[in-house]
Amino acid sequence: MAEVAQTTAGRTRGMGELIDVEGKTTEIAPFGTTLAALAAERPEIVGLTADMGRYSDILPFRDAFPSRFFNVGMAEQDLIMIAAGLSKVGKIAYCTTYSVFITRRAYDFVAIACAHSKANVKIFAGMPGLVNGYGATHQATEDLNMMRGIADLTIIDPCDATELKQVVRAVADIPGTVYVRSLRGKVPVELNADYRFELGKAKVLREGSAVGIISCGYMSMRARDAADIAAGQGVDAAVLHVGTIKPFDRDGVVAFAAGFDRLIVAENHKTTGGLASLVVEALYDAGIMTPMIKIGLADSFFECGSQEYLEAKYEVDLPRFVRAILENR
Repeated sequence: MAEVAQTTAGRTRGMGELIDVEGKTTEIAPFGTTLAALAAERPEIVGLTADMGRYSDILPFRDAFPSRFFNVGMAEQDLIMIAAGLSKVGKIAYCTTYSVFITRRAYDFVAIACAHSKANVKIFAGMPGLVNGYGATHQATEDLNMMRGIADLTIIDPCDATELKQVVRAVADIPGTVYVRSLRGKVPVELNADYRFELGKAKVLREGSAVGIISCGYMSMRARDAADIAAGQGVDAAVLHVGTIKPFDRDGVVAFAAGFDRLIVAENHKTTGGLASLVVEALYDAGIMTPMIKIGLADSFFECGSQEYLEAKYEVDLPRFVRAILENR
């Protein structure tokens, strides 16, 4: 599959790479480099892809351990079934492809061969949401909604290279099947060196008093950037990053939300069935009826285009975050 480039703002960007932000440090292929280092310590780890090695950043693992790497071709159902089979003989199977192909083409295989069987399969699903500019066939904008419905499945949505690397290591010891919304290419390094990923625990990334933002994935970094901008206009926003979608930190979210008169929930996903739905359910059960703005995608299919164009058109870009923080002050 030949790489198709996206040209935006006078520069070229490869498939699935996040928007570059001036002044931010990035790390190249943190998933693959971390997996290769971990595999040197854990001989039971194997890596698989469905002809998406280059676009999932697993090639550093392939190069380090060619005998433990399997490219099954463009066959996502085979990818999941082979990974499940390898887990039956004591392997920890890390498998990668686009998130849209995992969720739409291999859903039953993830549910039955993996989650139901408690298979030691770790799925790193690349380019969720609007990161992919190739239209509805390649944009997994409903994957959280779908995967939440599978019992005994862990779901993680890391926010930057620091957290992604920790997740790569952590999932090796999380029992059963794990679905990770992976980040690829030049991934921003945003979190402090002392940050520690904890399964099922939301983390406050920024303190504030005027408005509370609850977010997941790379939207948490965008939320923090928007909060910094809004602070210059006299509105101080706090940011809670929900890195684990399932198991969901209901208590942590409720405790955070209880401290604010206004809330914003932000996700790189449709606003139905994902983080926003989880937050609404948790707050309703706790008797909290705080006004809430949802930043996310509509219940629609989305067109082709650069990430910058799509995010601006569908209002999940940085200016939308700033407006949400500042309105109704």
